[in-house]
Amino acid sequence: MCGIQVLIQQTGNGEDGNRSGIWDRLTAVNRNRGPDSHKEHVVSMALTSLSADPRAQSMQTVITFGAHVLHLRGPETQSQPIVSKDTEDVLCWNGEVFGGIDVGTRNDGVVLFETLQRTKLQNPKNYILQVFGQIEGPYAFVYLDHEQGNLWFSRDFLGRRSLLMRKIGLQSLLISSVADGVDAESEDSKWTELPAQQMYCLDLADSLWATTGELADTQFKQYSWRYASDPEKSTLVLPFDRVTTELADGSSALSSESISDLDSFSETSKWQPYIDGLERVLTESIRTRVESIPFHHGTGSDEPLPRVGVLFSGGVDCITIAALLTKILPHGEPIELFNVAFENPRQARAHNKAQEPNNSIYDVPDRKTGRQGWLELCELDPVREWRFVEIDVPYDQVLEHRAHVRQLLAPSDTVMDMSIGLALWFASKGIGQLVGRDESNKTGTTYPRQAYSGAARVLLLGMGADEQLGGYSRHRAAWDRGGWPELGNEIQMDVQRIATRNLGRDDRIVSDNSKESRYPFLAAEVVRFLSQTPLDRKMDMRYPRGIGEKLLLRLLAHQIGLARACMLAKRAIQFGARTAKMESGQTKGQDML
Repeated sequence: MCGIQVLIQQTGNGEDGNRSGIWDRLTAVNRNRGPDSHKEHVVSMALTSLSADPRAQSMQTVITFGAHVLHLRGPETQSQPIVSKDTEDVLCWNGEVFGGIDVGTRNDGVVLFETLQRTKLQNPKNYILQVFGQIEGPYAFVYLDHEQGNLWFSRDFLGRRSLLMRKIGLQSLLISSVADGVDAESEDSKWTELPAQQMYCLDLADSLWATTGELADTQFKQYSWRYASDPEKSTLVLPFDRVTTELADGSSALSSESISDLDSFSETSKWQPYIDGLERVLTESIRTRVESIPFHHGTGSDEPLPRVGVLFSGGVDCITIAALLTKILPHGEPIELFNVAFENPRQARAHNKAQEPNNSIYDVPDRKTGRQGWLELCELDPVREWRFVEIDVPYDQVLEHRAHVRQLLAPSDTVMDMSIGLALWFASKGIGQLVGRDESNKTGTTYPRQAYSGAARVLLLGMGADEQLGGYSRHRAAWDRGGWPELGNEIQMDVQRIATRNLGRDDRIVSDNSKESRYPFLAAEVVRFLSQTPLDRKMDMRYPRGIGEKLLLRLLAHQIGLARACMLAKRAIQFGARTAKMESGQTKGQDML
């Protein structure tokens, strides 16, 4: 993983080229993303060599690249930016190559750069589009083709990594993984999140840029991703097609039975091929995302630290990931489960008023289901060391860190962003209490705890399951409005806009703790499988809440032995961890901070 920061500016145009204050702030905040290595590289390009316009002779483009690396691929830490001695091309890479290019045990950024250089010799015009069109995995990157005078930058087609852009006046451009935390002087110079389903190329030889130093929209060429079934031509073809709205049982699907648990679900035979298919692609997705993580050791210890953790509420998404993960990792390797709970002043006042001395203010909904899920995993795989970490967040810590979290959220800036951001930031920090199992404790209501700081550098999250499998309340509302057609339209829309939603925000939050988030449900193969699966083999809203939503995933969880967790209803993290409505019950999620 990497924190990227790039400054493009002109010299010789009479403007002050000193942007050191902004650069230093970006360095400070990006360093949290990559503590293992930091390097800068400066490129000066005389525009007379790029532009035929004689007015360009006094102009020069200066590009400063900065990269901060968290070592997650290859045997040794690979510093960035990666620079070619032959072509002077430069790559800043914040991503993971999980397919499309054979990486083996090497560093994926180095292999990617070598592939770009090699392909450039064969196809100098479209080599960037050709290479990135075949990569599977989350990424954000900036790449300078020195000879052609082109600066390429983009996020992956699902937007799983953050990349922001900010113009400074008309002469300078900043690109960064995270904002610098200082309000812009005007709307035109605010940080914006780079749209994910396009690839961008800044033409440094553009005559306006070369002669006046002014950035214009015409200098930014855009190359869009398309579905394979779309009529327009583009080198960038998505590895999955639009979500099908077809039904396996046709428009006259069978009426639902009245069931209270999945043990009595009588339609399993019809669903079995899809259950097995989901287990296959999801298992492979998890395997691909964990098998290449290098081992790290604690100070003065030969024992390797845990490599993988799961943000763990006990819900069906995260517990299914954990249950499949334990089949993949060696049994001697611990798995960390991070469960976060907040002191909510409003809830605390109600708690005190009700005089419930035996209940902790941290016994929030996600804490209860998290403990239940942890115990269920211990039963499922008693050989595994499941490290269940309870992270209790007092309200004074919220007040202490809220400004920093808001900086990371930018340009996202709503009440809901803050509620979710706080939960993800404290959970991914991983500092809490390690809970032990007391075998003599027959009631299971109290557990020994000791201070603990999580060590896993990779965190698996369940994002993407709700959009694809009908997990949100709006999906049931769509069903109520218009049955299968309305539900199909809602699912189609949700999957299409995954790239424009909040994954960049979540990356900025989690990565600030020197952790990398990985999303098994958003692997291209999983999205492709679910996009092709008939609508009524993924969900069925004729069944009650806690069954009908994400029914395919619940059946998979039931099949692999999670009989209790497979019945839990969806609960948003801000309500499960109690970060929502801390001070006032009148605020709405869409309100601006």
